[in-house]
Amino acid sequence: MKTILNVIWLVLSGFWLFLGYLAAGLILCITIIGIPFGIASFRIGVYALWPFGYSAVERPDAGAPSMIGNILWLVLAGWWLALSHIVAGVALCVTIIGIPFGIANFKLIPVSLMPLGREIVRDDTPFSHPYGGHTR
Repeated sequence: MKTILNVIWLVLSGFWLFLGYLAAGLILCITIIGIPFGIASFRIGVYALWPFGYSAVERPDAGAPSMIGNILWLVLAGWWLALSHIVAGVALCVTIIGIPFGIANFKLIPVSLMPLGREIVRDDTPFSHPYGGHTR
């Protein structure tokens, strides 16, 4: 089922989101200061390309530079990216068929708000939780 949802998502919006995040990442990578933000944009783009079956989780080893970068990202780009995902998610949830795609847009909100210090993991693979143990 995840594959079917991903293919439909890819055709309807995932490819265009990917291209947008890719273009933003390329522009951000022009300067040395923008490289971490460009890499984060690439990461969001790949996640937006194929979101079903994956989740964004916080990395426990991310430190203060990630937090400072996320605040800068939030002010300059994150809020309008998150707002666009909220609007698209609400619009998609109006129909029963669009609900899974609306939920996929809602999954993109945290990573579009604060992408630094996060990684994309498969939903069926256990990963280390920052407070110890394993979770899914």
